[in-house]
Amino acid sequence: MTSGFPGSPRLLRGGLVLVDPTTSKVLRVIGLQYNPDTLSRTLQLQSTGETGDRSEALRLKGAAVETIKLEIEIEGTERLGDPEANPVTVKLGIQPELAALESLVQPRADALQANDALAGAGVLEVLPLESPLTLFVWSKQRVVPVRVTDLSVTEEAFDVALNPIRAKVSLGLRVLSVDDLGFKHRGGTLFMAYLRNKEALAGRAASVPLSQLGIESL
Repeated sequence: MTSGFPGSPRLLRGGLVLVDPTTSKVLRVIGLQYNPDTLSRTLQLQSTGETGDRSEALRLKGAAVETIKLEIEIEGTERLGDPEANPVTVKLGIQPELAALESLVQPRADALQANDALAGAGVLEVLPLESPLTLFVWSKQRVVPVRVTDLSVTEEAFDVALNPIRAKVSLGLRVLSVDDLGFKHRGGTLFMAYLRNKEALAGRAASVPLSQLGIESL
């Protein structure tokens, strides 16, 4: 939301960007109408210590598996107050915004038909459909390749034509690392930049003396 105070800094919006993984061309930008108040992240360690081998207790197999959860609010009632400036909302409500989010988890219809035609022509191996690379953008410090793992929509209000005009969307994301994409993939390059940025931020965190923990030496 924008601030009512004059001279206040412009609030950046979070969003999702769909990118062609081969050309890096931006295919679609989905900006969040309102930034959620909370965003939860879980990092699951990938270690070799579970094998029981003491020599492997401190070894890491790869980057931690990070998952992100957020709640998105989409509101169309304010736009309905100015119908001339918002003809799409008047006609369809917020269905276009919901459809854009749902496109993150659905293959395109023409791609499905193309694969069906290949199967009908006797092609022995029809490859699974590849989706665009999805990036979760939450400021310049956090631009990460992700896979949408779950998407839940709760439509809360409707117009006279039963178009939804207010909804909440629960979005689950899994960060894709170089373990998933490889180092040469565009997404892998972005993940490494994300990881290096975290290391730089960690380096700026102050280290307290042992005495604050109640000990003098180890």
